[in-house]
Amino acid sequence: MSASLMPNYKRIDLAFEHGEGPWLVGTDGRRYLDFGAGIAVSSLGHAHPALTAAIAEQVGRVMHVSNLYRIPQAEALADRLVEASFADAVLFCNSGAEANEGLVKLIRRAQYMNGHPERTRVLCFQGAFHGRTLAMISATGNPAYLEGFGSPAEGFDHVPFNDLEAVCAAITPETAGILLEPIQGESGIQAADPAFLQGLREICDTHGLYLGIDEVQTGMGRTGTLFAFEQAGITPDVVSVAKGLGGGFPIGAVLARQALARHLTPGTHGTTFGGNPLACTAGLVVVDELLKPGAMQRITRVGAAFGAMLQEVVAQAPEVFDEVRGTGLMRGLHCRLPLSEVLPAVMDQGLLAITAGNNVLRLVPPLIVTEEDCRLACARLLAAAKTLIPASSSPSPSHRDARIAQ
Repeated sequence: MSASLMPNYKRIDLAFEHGEGPWLVGTDGRRYLDFGAGIAVSSLGHAHPALTAAIAEQVGRVMHVSNLYRIPQAEALADRLVEASFADAVLFCNSGAEANEGLVKLIRRAQYMNGHPERTRVLCFQGAFHGRTLAMISATGNPAYLEGFGSPAEGFDHVPFNDLEAVCAAITPETAGILLEPIQGESGIQAADPAFLQGLREICDTHGLYLGIDEVQTGMGRTGTLFAFEQAGITPDVVSVAKGLGGGFPIGAVLARQALARHLTPGTHGTTFGGNPLACTAGLVVVDELLKPGAMQRITRVGAAFGAMLQEVVAQAPEVFDEVRGTGLMRGLHCRLPLSEVLPAVMDQGLLAITAGNNVLRLVPPLIVTEEDCRLACARLLAAAKTLIPASSSPSPSHRDARIAQ
């Protein structure tokens, strides 16, 4: 590891030379099936022909001009997102944390402009993760992320996830809105109940609050719909997205109803790099690919098949895995053995995955994976499990492979 890099990442001693589709090739020449996708970022996989061609062409034209001028690529991408969603307007930025910062500022600004300057507090949830800026570690509320960075930023309250009674009890005259993830990724793929999301919408309507949804990881088709909140049949007021939006190129966005968006007037918020021609060119390709006829249906079908295959992995290796979590192509396997043992064994089988809280192995492959890719991933999970448990308690290879193939 380079001593020139700050030591804030616990990096695995592995580097990649190139990739194609759901595969990465290490500098040692070994091929890995990538079911981490750069933490749910590489939505179209690696070296996607349309994405790489569009980026290469735009690099040869203009990469950056700043928001002092019109940016046709940003206007086109905003139009696509508005046409495909609840939103009336879009703000572009650079990352998920920055998108969540913009979301919170928009909620507070709209309350202020509507005659409620006292409404500045945002209700968040235990187990959340909203980013690493000073404000967003305060919104997250995890003591491990807050330690050593001074007093938490004011204005964030926390209640248990999936608990409507706790939400109602926590609302005060200073509450401006609610912020949550439809599926909490970092804390172990914990999904919000549809009834919980529907109840939050009703609570916001009753109390004059704004409902903000963090779709940084769940958005852009990850769960089989463009946004995960759609599956609960609700309409939020403001949504943050990032990760998969650029297919690997950094870009974030805040999508909002006009009732909020109209209050972000000149001078209230800004970004130097956000929404530049290169980032929005990447975003246009990703969104166009996701909005192609049948694309979401295919993700839903593959995601459902993947979930069934993972259930069979649990059945075949109960000594290692005991629960499947998540939906679509955002999945988690709760481990009975420590992740510190499971992840290296999985990687030894040539499968890339990610850790999550609560001893969960997170599986978020590129959205272009096939059922065969998922079947191969599950076979490698079982092969890893076999190395972790006594041979006498493992199913025979032929029986194991036959079950996964069904």
